[in-house]
Amino acid sequence: MKTVGTSAKSSGQNGEKSQKDLDKIVQNSKHQRETQILLTRLQLQDEYPRKMSPGKFLQVGPPLKLHQDTSEKDLAYSFLHRLIMLDYRTRYIPVEQDSNCLDVTCSKPVLDSDGNDSDESDMESFLSASVGTNQPSQTHVHPMDVQMAVFHSSDNVLRQIMITKLSQCQYALPLLVPDPFTAEIECPLWAFRQITKTWKVTKGDSQATMKNIPICKAETPLVSFFRLGALSVSKSQLMNSLINDRHSTFFHRHCPGSTKSRLLLDGVAEITWYCPAGKPGDAFNNCIAFCNLHGDAVMIEKQRDILMEKSSVNVVMVPNLQKDDGSRKIISALWKSKKPLICLLVDDDGAVEGRKGKYKMGLKAKNQADVSVELKRIIQALLSSEDPSILKTTFQLETISENSEIKLDESNNACQNGKSAAVKITNLFQNRDVSSIKDYFLSYQGHLWLKWCKTNKELHRLTGNIENDKSKKERELTRIRGQQCDTSCSELMRLFTENLFILPPKDKEYFLKWTQILTDALSADCISSILQSYDSKWSEVMALRNSHDKSKNLEKMETELELLSKKLQSATFGLEHIFREMGQIYEAHKTKHGDSKPGDWCGYPELAADLLISGHPLELLDGDAGHVPLRWISSVFDQVIRKLGDLRVFVLSVLGLQSSGKSTLMNSMFGLQFAVSAGRCTKGAFMQLVKISEEVKKDIKFDYLLVVDTEGLRALELESTTLQHDNELATFVVGVGNMTLINIFGENPAEMQDILQIVVQASMRMKKIRLSPSCVFVHQNVTDVAAAEKNMDGRRRLQEKLDQMTQLAAKEEDCNSNCFGDVITFNIETDVKYFAQLWEGSPPMAPPNPGYSESIQELKAHILSKASTSNGISLSHLKVHIQDLHCKN
Repeated sequence: MKTVGTSAKSSGQNGEKSQKDLDKIVQNSKHQRETQILLTRLQLQDEYPRKMSPGKFLQVGPPLKLHQDTSEKDLAYSFLHRLIMLDYRTRYIPVEQDSNCLDVTCSKPVLDSDGNDSDESDMESFLSASVGTNQPSQTHVHPMDVQMAVFHSSDNVLRQIMITKLSQCQYALPLLVPDPFTAEIECPLWAFRQITKTWKVTKGDSQATMKNIPICKAETPLVSFFRLGALSVSKSQLMNSLINDRHSTFFHRHCPGSTKSRLLLDGVAEITWYCPAGKPGDAFNNCIAFCNLHGDAVMIEKQRDILMEKSSVNVVMVPNLQKDDGSRKIISALWKSKKPLICLLVDDDGAVEGRKGKYKMGLKAKNQADVSVELKRIIQALLSSEDPSILKTTFQLETISENSEIKLDESNNACQNGKSAAVKITNLFQNRDVSSIKDYFLSYQGHLWLKWCKTNKELHRLTGNIENDKSKKERELTRIRGQQCDTSCSELMRLFTENLFILPPKDKEYFLKWTQILTDALSADCISSILQSYDSKWSEVMALRNSHDKSKNLEKMETELELLSKKLQSATFGLEHIFREMGQIYEAHKTKHGDSKPGDWCGYPELAADLLISGHPLELLDGDAGHVPLRWISSVFDQVIRKLGDLRVFVLSVLGLQSSGKSTLMNSMFGLQFAVSAGRCTKGAFMQLVKISEEVKKDIKFDYLLVVDTEGLRALELESTTLQHDNELATFVVGVGNMTLINIFGENPAEMQDILQIVVQASMRMKKIRLSPSCVFVHQNVTDVAAAEKNMDGRRRLQEKLDQMTQLAAKEEDCNSNCFGDVITFNIETDVKYFAQLWEGSPPMAPPNPGYSESIQELKAHILSKASTSNGISLSHLKVHIQDLHCKN
């Protein structure tokens, strides 16, 4: 009997298990069908999986109509376009509703026995009618289903762009993502690689310490939130109140567009980082990662277990602590762990209780603000606790690869091949000071190149015995090029160019990205260290200067401070310097040997042309030497012409003071990749080709936009040479462009007026050889919505000032120009734009201002409208124009 009973019990358990497995198969099958329908509704059925590339989005399309409803079939593409221009409202795009759902006249009035309207009968019918009877059969797509459908359909390159932009919008990022068809768990580690976070750490009353770290390398505490069972409050909304109570970092049930039917979010674990600003109002005194597992964690075992293992603090939200509850086992396991645990009981009104790193708190009848304050206090106390019974751990994103249950997007062969090649290059820098890398490995762009540039400028500014001096200078230039050629090519350049020659296109793309990521990380570490030393030394110098008793050490410390400043400039090292070296190797050998002694250097222009065509920025004007490598640029253009034909391009350049937001403006408008950060990040001028979409090409007469981004004027670190440097840069930038955006931070253009005077004078000198230029003034960080109307008088004064400059310059150049518009096409009524401030609040946790995105679209529409009247310029003519422009500058 015992055997039979055991057998029956076992049979029952097996039957129950089989039924659960069957239910799961049915559920999965239903989920897959619904996912396929979703992809079809969003017009992504042909893009899934991972087939959508950046090429469709990184081109000049028509300006978006931000305040019009979007059709469902355009939802995914509209989401990506708005995300690329940093509009965080991309999650809340209004969708065109079916007209049947909006018909308010379709119900017939209720008539009484005499055929007349009966108010009472009508009311009874209205009140008794079921709410769901007239509901549409298909609800609109959940906003996070749009985001995740786009994510699943994007290739790794587009995913990286998408995740980087989501991070800039201060949104949470997908960390663990289940495949909608196979349920395989993936971590998109590659997509995080370009994200760098900046924050300030405070300890007690000591001065805040700045950190600037690639997020994949950052070691921070991880606080993970889990929902066990169905809850009446939103976990995601509570998390938002801890991080930024004015911004929905995590999407929650009360966000616009939210529906109960969501397909692709359950099982996704999202992560974000709280970055303190080093101010008294910070929620936490150090950077903390927050992770949110969407869905019922009781059912989502794999992701739950991974996160609980990685977390520094686990926070579980449950209705209450019932003994027979399915969540009891999970909480019991967490209780036995040495890791801190916080239990939030939604249906309990109990006060906070805590012991040995374990806390519980009732949420019933408590407002969210009070709960948030208490929760911040508990988390801070747990993370700073010195109690030895509490296990203290940190989380690093890269360590996620240690878990064999997680598939990494970096595991594909192309990515691994690219990484392997890039690591070989960065291994050359081991045990070497970053500030010495350029001198050791990139000798062609060192003192010989600077000497050549100086001599070349003197050659074009000869006075006195011109013929004799010209001959001398030309011999000197040839001698310097010969000395450059005598320098052997470094191992760095040999490896780098070899990989560009032999790697397949996809591997090469990863190789360049990995090289950029790894070199930027090296440079960031070094710069952070130098900045801390500089800050400390500067404090000592200021203390000595302010003391009555002037110390003999003051002069010595000021010298040390100056050396640190120079070291800071030398520590800037990246991919652009390696490409600059390629250009210099080519120029030196081309000058000395011509076509008589071919070598690998002969193929460099084709390599650069391929990269320019594929959307990589290329240095046009060397920022350190202030010189355009003409042979190199001409040869690159020749290769582009050979591959694509003699394209007509519209050259759009930007000019403005340091840190006035030029690169951010261009990146947001066209989805470009120019470097952005506080301070002088762009040096010289970089150009990037952007394809014109077929839709826009109908109205214009050119094939590509050539965007020229420049370094900021008035750079403090160039104080000794600022005026001449700025004048040459401004003349070149305005001279090379069909249109120049004059970017001004604030409403007052006074600081730009002396620069504009130089530009006007130079423009007159080159009128016979130049394009037909125009300019638009862009005032950024203007908070007043009525700025345009209120500044009518200011604009009138600007016009008068520009005209005065033109008249003065006309006298010197013997021209008959009377107004600014005679030299550069400009309309004071339409060519002055006012932009809202970039951030909606104070960085580093502030999202971009939606008003900034709207201004971007208005400016883009204005540029395209003006461009439609221009023929642009062919690349062959642009090549000649740059040569003439540079020689006369």
